Amino acid sequence: MQTIPKELVLKKFPSLEDSLLDELLAESTLKEVSEGEEVMRSGQYITSTILLLRGLLKVYREDDEGNEFLMYYLEAGNACALSMMCTARNEKSQIRVKAVTDAEVLLVPSHLSELWLGKYKTWHHFVIASYRQRFEELLQTLDSIAFKGLDERLLFYLKRHVKVSGSEVKLSHQQIASELNSSREVISRLLKKLEQTGAITLHRNYIEVHDLTIV
Repeated sequence: MQTIPKELVLKKFPSLEDSLLDELLAESTLKEVSEGEEVMRSGQYITSTILLLRGLLKVYREDDEGNEFLMYYLEAGNACALSMMCTARNEKSQIRVKAVTDAEVLLVPSHLSELWLGKYKTWHHFVIASYRQRFEELLQTLDSIAFKGLDERLLFYLKRHVKVSGSEVKLSHQQIASELNSSREVISRLLKKLEQTGAITLHRNYIEVHDLTIV
């Protein structure tokens, strides 16, 4: 079993009290995942709450034809609120989680996650804050779909990606099209228009974002 890096846990989850951190280090399992590896799949029972120590994870839904709907990203220091919900209710997952980069996750046994809600105020606050943050992000995503055209949705998508991973968007036009439920040709045309404004520069394997506020 791999040793959990205590200093990294303290850095990424500073709000948790000392006694809780001691239990977290003693009872959790550290798992390394490679870029592109699936962390959670639709239809499986979830037995652990997922805490992200390092890297970037993508939380999304996928239909029967393989089309993806991006829900949100998880950054280091985040918890997967939906994994908390599934473990609490002993339900199957309705979402998928994939590593965008190499990552390290802490797997907290479901019975402990439930026990800590009543035992530690900091864990209770952390769980509530995780739910609130994910809910607000989902509202933003739904707003972009319900009230905005594809050009505005693309801007929202790029801004969110820049926020979590920096100014180099290492995604193909086809990947972006799949996540926005569009075609590669349409996305390529919209990206070309953005490039003409000076907001981005299109490279062979990535998109360099300069300033999306000028659009």
